[in-house]
Amino acid sequence: MEVVLEMTLPRNAESAPLVRHTLDASLRGLGVGSEIRADIALALSEACANVIQHAAAGMEYEVRARMDGARCVVDVIDGGTDDAVDGVTGWEGAPAPPLAESGRGLQLMRAFTEELHIAGRVHRNGSIVHFEKSLAS
Repeated sequence: MEVVLEMTLPRNAESAPLVRHTLDASLRGLGVGSEIRADIALALSEACANVIQHAAAGMEYEVRARMDGARCVVDVIDGGTDDAVDGVTGWEGAPAPPLAESGRGLQLMRAFTEELHIAGRVHRNGSIVHFEKSLAS
């Protein structure tokens, strides 16, 4: 069975729990274990938090997820500006120190997913955060 979710969300703090719970319910329905669901929820939370905090030009963002029983593939797409400050976008730059209270989202997403790619949108402002996670325990 394949499950596909596509959501367009307002860029506000209330949207992240909604998309996280929706994706988690779908994964639970597919019989995915709690540890794998928690890893995906953490990565999704970090990607959404970055959009909510930094994609100032866009009022909405999209989350697309596809689960086929073997993998979960997630894209978080924002319409933020492509402008970089001193050549550094919201996803680039030096890693945050281990005890920092913010700025570690990218490190966390890398640690809890198997594939992570971040790219600019073609012919549009914004970024696409793409991550994948195996659903096998």
